[in-house]
Amino acid sequence: MIRVLLVDDQPLIRSGFRALLALEDDIEVVAEAADGAEGLALTRQHLPDIVLIDIQMPVVDGIEATRRIAADPALAQVHVVILTNYGMDEYVLDALRAGAAGFLVKDIVPDDLVYAVRVAARGDALLAPSITRKLINRYVAQPLSTVATTGLDELTGREREAVTLVAQGLSNDQIADRMVISPLTAKTHINRAMTKLHARDRAQLVVLAYESGLVTPRKS
Repeated sequence: MIRVLLVDDQPLIRSGFRALLALEDDIEVVAEAADGAEGLALTRQHLPDIVLIDIQMPVVDGIEATRRIAADPALAQVHVVILTNYGMDEYVLDALRAGAAGFLVKDIVPDDLVYAVRVAARGDALLAPSITRKLINRYVAQPLSTVATTGLDELTGREREAVTLVAQGLSNDQIADRMVISPLTAKTHINRAMTKLHARDRAQLVVLAYESGLVTPRKS
């Protein structure tokens, strides 16, 4: 059972998401919160697998709430998925750096919402396609981050290859096919790379891959 906490200051959004997720046998909404502070308290109380949290809220916003969740060792198994009304805004990079496992727009169709919850629950990065394209384009013009290169020299050739494929949006199965290895071995390469680069999850691994220059997007 995937346990979900909804955090949004709009009751209609929360009730709509709850109704959609309640239709699934493997998903349970354990609680709802109307602001980031309440969301943090309920996260610590219920220890959900997924926190679906709005980016702009009173008291504590979604980015700060995400940062606090990611910084708490007791919440290491909690995956945060940020919700926004916009396809891309200035908060995306901040949210991913703060530790968000995914970033979705609120006009997502029901099937995609359920899919997103399941993807995030198994530890995969989840970004709406429109956000992924713009996020990658943003890195074309950005200078490399010296902080992001820390640990890069420790990666093996296979780990670098796996990280590159993660940054391209491939799943473990697809990475395994591309590298001609088993999915378990692919996951092992990715997990070791995350440890060496101090990435909390795959979403942060993608950010680090671009910031370090390990992956260089091409201008379209």
